[in-house]
Amino acid sequence: MKYPLILTVALTLSFPPEAVRADPPVILEARYTNGQISVTLSHPDTGWDHYADGWQVELEDGTVLGSRTLFHPHVEEQPFTRSLGDLVIPDGVTQVFIRAHCNVTGWGEDRFALTIE
Repeated sequence: MKYPLILTVALTLSFPPEAVRADPPVILEARYTNGQISVTLSHPDTGWDHYADGWQVELEDGTVLGSRTLFHPHVEEQPFTRSLGDLVIPDGVTQVFIRAHCNVTGWGEDRFALTIE
């Protein structure tokens, strides 16, 4: 019975307490217009120690088409929208996916599907 305790201790030491409690960024909306994607996201930024620090545009297979770095926390500006221009969508692609990043929890598991018309 000591193995479950060892596993619990190992997992607890592997992740800082703030990472276990941290909420990932949530993509609320995205728009594509003339080679530019605008993404609105929400995250409980607390300051430099914990904030949404980027997002990327992916194809269905995970190929990254572009990324947007967010260089500072948005504690007082929630939700917020930022854009990425000069994005080349391959011919025939009708849907891309957006994944958000947090400086504590890393890349979110959820992807926001955006139809390209």
